[in-house]
Amino acid sequence: MSPPPTRLPDALTLLRDGLAAAPLGLATPGRDPAVRAARGVVDQIDDYLLPRLRDLDAPLLTVIGGSTGAGKSTLVNSLVGAPVTTAGVLRPTTRAPVLVCSRADAASFAGERVLPGLARVTGGDGGPGTVQLVVRDDVPAGLALLDAPDVDSVVASNRDLAGQLLAAADLWVFVTTAARYADAVPWDLLRTAQERGTALAVVLDRVPPEASAEVAADLAGMLERAGLASARLFVVEERPLADGRLPDDQVAPLRGWLHGLAADQEQRAAVVRQTLEGALDSLAQRTGAVVGAVEEQLTVAGALRDAAAAAYDGARDGVDEGIRSGSLLRGEVLARWQEFVGTGEWMRSLQQRVGRARDRLAAALTGRPAPAESLRGALESSVEHLLRAEADRAAERTVTAWRALPAGPPLLAGEERELARVSADFPEAAAAQVRDWQGAVLELVREEGADKRSKARLLSWGVSGTGAVVMVAVFAQTGGLLGGEVAVAGGTTAIGQRVLEAVFGDAAVRALAERARADLRERADGLLAYEQDRFDARVAAVAPGPAAADELRAATAALAGARRAGA
Repeated sequence: MSPPPTRLPDALTLLRDGLAAAPLGLATPGRDPAVRAARGVVDQIDDYLLPRLRDLDAPLLTVIGGSTGAGKSTLVNSLVGAPVTTAGVLRPTTRAPVLVCSRADAASFAGERVLPGLARVTGGDGGPGTVQLVVRDDVPAGLALLDAPDVDSVVASNRDLAGQLLAAADLWVFVTTAARYADAVPWDLLRTAQERGTALAVVLDRVPPEASAEVAADLAGMLERAGLASARLFVVEERPLADGRLPDDQVAPLRGWLHGLAADQEQRAAVVRQTLEGALDSLAQRTGAVVGAVEEQLTVAGALRDAAAAAYDGARDGVDEGIRSGSLLRGEVLARWQEFVGTGEWMRSLQQRVGRARDRLAAALTGRPAPAESLRGALESSVEHLLRAEADRAAERTVTAWRALPAGPPLLAGEERELARVSADFPEAAAAQVRDWQGAVLELVREEGADKRSKARLLSWGVSGTGAVVMVAVFAQTGGLLGGEVAVAGGTTAIGQRVLEAVFGDAAVRALAERARADLRERADGLLAYEQDRFDARVAAVAPGPAAADELRAATAALAGARRAGA
């Protein structure tokens, strides 16, 4: 048995929640338009679609919108026949929109059913974030008029609110003037109304009587070419105002049409159905734009991650090359190796079987560490330097790559200098890992010498000294100790090699060196992964999840299914 179809309000809520949470945190080229599109759909679902679906017989919300100084407030006052809203004498003005309705319809607009994000106030302007509710006995039931802010206001919050209110309208009455009806900004919104199927009427205000027919015909032609031929056009000639209101004969045609809609439930329902269906039809395309932007975010996030991965893979290669090439066996390490093997100190200690005692005695008398300890210290410092150099290089390469990628510079957030080098705790972490590695090598030596034959020699010859030779072998050869020698300190590695082979056997020696080398690589990988995470975490904090676009598509498909099912 197939599951019941999703109800239309539930499908709308699912889509609304998906768009509200749309992950658009990366500064991609398509982000800002997508953010506006997502916000527009969310607002329209909240402010109009869900409230209207819950009450299809609710009063017709007619939003009076238009350009700055077009006469919207004067028109509203003239339609009502009383000063219910105040014209903006000083522009730009920031005040609450005014909603005028009949006493019979007051309950429909007093709560949060319509425009739930805007609080209601009565008896005066409540300021931003509110709607001033004016209840009148002379407004017919079934009709509400809302005086909206200027669609082209220089105040961004006014423009945004105007757009939100227009998207919440059952009917949009657009007011323009003979001097400004061809302005670009209003036509952008008119095209939006056309794309969303919003029921529309246009009022051409302040038309010189002698040019009335010509200007009206020109505007009607523009509406037709824009796909808005069905919009009702009303012309208001430029005449002196009476008590701040338009002459009654100029406003009577529009008033009569609106009152007729209020009185005729079938006509009113037709207007509501046109706008409701048009808004629902527009959601797939509008959501598709957001889906495209989310996919762009995924692509850009992948490029940012790939850039960091490439830089740190390069660092891993650099560490591996440094380990294998023998380049670490120079400078201080070479000097300590010569001291340890080249002077015969280790061999004499093996022959006399007092290596440990001699080391401790020499250190006590001279204040200097034993040769094996000096060698391990030099190796530790050399490996730490290699790790830091490669990690620094990877960080710098990542920052450089991100600067050139979309969304990269904002993610760096002015911290380029800090991010272009290792993190503050990297040196300590690297030192700890190298020390732990050296301890692990000594443990490997103990494990390998656990049999009776090796154990006796190992105990007398010294785990510390044997382990130091293994450590050198890690960096001295690329394929184990067999099959060739790397001449370090006049070929003295051969001495260490022969001793190790005598203790463990040549195969065991190769295995020891390879295990120690693999352990060091793994530790280096962990350190570099930790450093790379600094960059990956910045992407992860704002990038969409891999299923984000598919989830929005699924929500859109669920809405389409609910509409087909008539749920």
